[in-house]
Amino acid sequence: MIRSRLARLGRLAAWEFTLPVVLVLVWWWSSQHTTSYFFPPLSIILERFHEVWLFDRFASDFLPSLGNLLGGYLVAVLAGVALGVLLGLTRWIRETVNPVLQFLRALPATALLPLAIGLLGIGSSMKVAVIFLGALWPILLNTIDGVRGIDPTVWDVARSYRVSWRHRIAHIVLPGAAPQIFVGLRASLSVAVILLLASELYGSSSGVGHFILQAQRQFAIGDMWAGMVLLGILGYLLNLALQLVDRKVLAWRHSLTRKDRSE
Repeated sequence: MIRSRLARLGRLAAWEFTLPVVLVLVWWWSSQHTTSYFFPPLSIILERFHEVWLFDRFASDFLPSLGNLLGGYLVAVLAGVALGVLLGLTRWIRETVNPVLQFLRALPATALLPLAIGLLGIGSSMKVAVIFLGALWPILLNTIDGVRGIDPTVWDVARSYRVSWRHRIAHIVLPGAAPQIFVGLRASLSVAVILLLASELYGSSSGVGHFILQAQRQFAIGDMWAGMVLLGILGYLLNLALQLVDRKVLAWRHSLTRKDRSE
């Protein structure tokens, strides 16, 4: 059983990494003899990546950026799930705040950057706030939809057995809405990475985004590409970690899906 499961995971990993490896090889081969200043060879980009992000700038730029990203994202997760459960369960509150929610969600978080810089400065609190405001909406809206999509029969059974609200939320609401919540988590993660870059491009004195902007201004194109590669790797690894959590928490759902496909 364990051996077959490991074999299946190995096949999935092989398929998942095949295309990235092929694309990297094509990039390496096609850029090997390039003379373009703005598209340097991949070997130079990787050399600068090794020198900059594994040594010089790891503690001064990468770790603060990662802390701001995780801080804003985790606050958005907690607030989005809590508010989503409340609004999903309470119709009158949902209808009361709906116009305000629609107005706020229509505002791009990047448009709030000048206001955030004016109120909070260019420190970590500004970046965390901007990431939070942008990453909140996918989680909140998907949580509301997930809670509202729970079968009404389940509520009737819970009321019949006089299940307390604490147990309803823990054993009915959160498990029932979990698939939709994870859809929001994955969507908001990409938004958080984008807003991290935006907040550091226009309001920062450190971080990956600030480094990329400074490299572009100084025509250090290899460093600029190395920073963009770092952001891509960071986003991929965070998404991979979220996928692993998804498979662990929603193992029951994935097993049902595989069973339905086999039938």
